[in-house]
Amino acid sequence: MRIEGSVAFVTGANRGLGRQLAKELVARGAAKVYAGARNAETIDIEGVIPVQIDITDPASVEAAAAAASDVTLLINNAGTSSFNGLLSGPLDEIRAQMETHYFGTLSVTRAFAPHLIANAPGAVLNVLSVLSWLHPGEVGAYSAAKAALWAQTDSLREEFAAHGVGVTALHVGYMDTDMVASVDAPKADPATVAAAALDGVENGLIEVLADDLTRQIKTALAADRGAI
Repeated sequence: MRIEGSVAFVTGANRGLGRQLAKELVARGAAKVYAGARNAETIDIEGVIPVQIDITDPASVEAAAAAASDVTLLINNAGTSSFNGLLSGPLDEIRAQMETHYFGTLSVTRAFAPHLIANAPGAVLNVLSVLSWLHPGEVGAYSAAKAALWAQTDSLREEFAAHGVGVTALHVGYMDTDMVASVDAPKADPATVAAAALDGVENGLIEVLADDLTRQIKTALAADRGAI
């Protein structure tokens, strides 16, 4: 699909990658950009329409979808950054990861699906992670949630295909955002990642591998999982 002239809705658009995605959409000539956040007053991007949405609150999700019924591109970016091991982490926090990344994202996609289908051709972009494939023990809860979202993304791609709606998965490692500010590791520029992600949507890609780490892990997993 073409970004120019599209009508996009971005969740988690008040900071980090979501903010850069919203700005890039405006720069590429999207006809309308709905910028979603739990607190819409935190949205300060010129040229967007702030919308309140909490992806874990069904009423909030339904209201946001009703307010943006002309959408042709849905970007599921909102998430949390609580990292826990599966044996040692509090079960309620582990459950919250799945409620946000898996069920929250699915709730948004289901709410917007009738609009995307009615306004097709369209697309969905789901923001995943290199941890969709790589599952270190210390971040097992986040990895499991992202792995589940990866499976969800692939299944939805098949369901949407007959309706003219493409589905792209964005996989990325560390980005230079406040979510991983305390991590001492090479980090991708979220503006560069946003541009690559939208290029992938325009080109109908199934997956976008947005940085060197992600590409290296994907290649290594294909060759020898035991070497990771």
